[in-house]
Amino acid sequence: MCGVEILFAVSAATTLAVEVAERCNLTLVGFCKPGRATVYTHPQRLIAG
Repeated sequence: MCGVEILFAVSAATTLAVEVAERCNLTLVGFCKPGRATVYTHPQRLIAG
C-alpha cells in the first residue's frame, strides 16, 4: 500500500475501518486524547507509557 503502519484518529473507528486495518496489517488507534486512546488492531506495535 502506501507504507503507513499506524493510523491515529480523534474519534471512533467504524467496523469497516477495523476490518480493513486488520487485512492491511495497519495499527488503528481511535479516541486519541492526552493520556488515553483505544487501540483497535495490532497493539504490539505500540509501547505503553
